[in-house]
Amino acid sequence: GQDVISLTLKQALITNKIAPAYLFCGPRGTGKTSSARIFAKSLNCQKYSKPNQLPCNNCELCKSINIGTALDIIEIDAASNTGVENIREIIERANFAPTQARWKVYVIDECHMLSTAAFNALLKTLEEPPQQVVFILATTDPQRVLPTILSRCMRFDFRRIALNALKSHLTSIAKKEEISINEDAISLIAKHSQGGLRDAESLLDQVSLLPPPITQLNIINLIGALPDEELIILAKSLL
Repeated sequence: GQDVISLTLKQALITNKIAPAYLFCGPRGTGKTSSARIFAKSLNCQKYSKPNQLPCNNCELCKSINIGTALDIIEIDAASNTGVENIREIIERANFAPTQARWKVYVIDECHMLSTAAFNALLKTLEEPPQQVVFILATTDPQRVLPTILSRCMRFDFRRIALNALKSHLTSIAKKEEISINEDAISLIAKHSQGGLRDAESLLDQVSLLPPPITQLNIINLIGALPDEELIILAKSLL
């Protein structure tokens, strides 16, 4: 559902114009961290000799990124590592060449949680980044990121995922997982998640435990919602 962002990042890979720092911001569950991992795979896939927009997903490096064990792809949760000493450690390590990959990628999740001192420590590295190092900062609250950091990042705003894109993705998951669920129920899950794929997938996972076939009424009972028809009847009665 983030077509403009994926198109821009693909073009960066094709033309080999890789920025030293990216900022992925947007509501939760819209693909920020997933996009960061895919971008890391695209930069480093061992099947190709240079960055490629279609990582193979089968080489050793792609597999290690998928399970989170790649030495050169470092994911940091800024909510638990807010201090300046955590960032200093990253900066020191960033100066060493990648051990296995072509590019060393640092993914800093929820970066708005970093302290001002930590941001300032990171600033110098973003100004003069080491070769073959990419920083990807992900946040749900870009207003709390220092303007000096924002000005040094290529910013991408992730939007809430459109209803039709959510529905088609949930339908494909249901088919693959052999979940017997009708179309109305999938539509309600997509509406209830308000453009967040993670919320939609969690709810689908929850309802998959119900006896099949799963109907819209099952979802209504589970989430405590009211059917639209009843609200329309109430509104008409009031009028």
